[in-house]
Amino acid sequence: MILLTGAAGFIGSALTAYLNEQGLTDLVLVDDFSNPAKRPNWLHKRYRYLLERHQLWDWLNAYARDLTAIFHIGARTDTFLQDETTFQELNLTYSQKLWTIATEYQIPFFYASSAATYGNGEHGFSDDEKLLPVLRPLNPYARSKHQFDLWVVSQAYTPPRWAGFKFFNVYGPNEYHKGPMSSVAYRGTLQILQENELRLFRSYRPDYKDGEQKRDFVYVKDVVQVLYFFLTQEAPSGIYNLGTGRAESFLTLAEALFRAMGRPPRIRFIDMPEPIREKYQYFTEADIRKLRSAGYTKPFQPLSEEVEAYVREYLWPIRRYW
Repeated sequence: MILLTGAAGFIGSALTAYLNEQGLTDLVLVDDFSNPAKRPNWLHKRYRYLLERHQLWDWLNAYARDLTAIFHIGARTDTFLQDETTFQELNLTYSQKLWTIATEYQIPFFYASSAATYGNGEHGFSDDEKLLPVLRPLNPYARSKHQFDLWVVSQAYTPPRWAGFKFFNVYGPNEYHKGPMSSVAYRGTLQILQENELRLFRSYRPDYKDGEQKRDFVYVKDVVQVLYFFLTQEAPSGIYNLGTGRAESFLTLAEALFRAMGRPPRIRFIDMPEPIREKYQYFTEADIRKLRSAGYTKPFQPLSEEVEAYVREYLWPIRRYW
């Protein structure tokens, strides 16, 4: 059996869909399943057990020895929330407890970290674990992820195989419940449909023109293929960047959205909210040399191609789930 936390969420449900496509249905799906907006994410998936988050520990006491892998994708991901206690409980303590069980029962353990741990990027975007102590995350969510990364690499006893994945800007099907935390690809498509224009933040730095802020945008279908690779291959344990290795501008993304919908670009630049101006990342780009050296050789497709596939297959003219 394979256990997945966050199975009703964006990346967790996409991973479940991909595992089902590979013929894997002996799955234990864990999440808070009370949110009706998430219901389509898991409703038609094939699995063995469906567990509410609070039921997990009792279930593990009985069945942990039957697990062949754990994907710990679930987390509180709200970058606007300032409540450190919530992040400590859900992103740090919960993760430490699950890691300890995986170590005790020697279960391969794979978990979600975040590119937000790199802060403003002043130290670059290398996933060399020796550089972890110099990183300075900019918000409580990112700090909780970073604290777990630091805790993991300090452990003398570990699962037989483990990997943490610093997800960069992931977009794709099943993110529809995320509201303001959803990708610009999804929110932008809605804006174009509703208002025939797309709004982007203007730049507050002289070295970046409006719309030329850059991110490493990675399609969720690429993300889950990397996760499956680590499940099925004997890759070295460690923390890995999970992005394309190519930074692209928000303008490039916006133009791809309009092109996918057959409409001329109409982009309006708006003020960035003051609370996030000093904490805004103007550039992210995954250094994926470590991922390549682990044996993952499949190419990441160009942003324009994958954005157009996302829009046409899942968002327009009818929204679909994976």
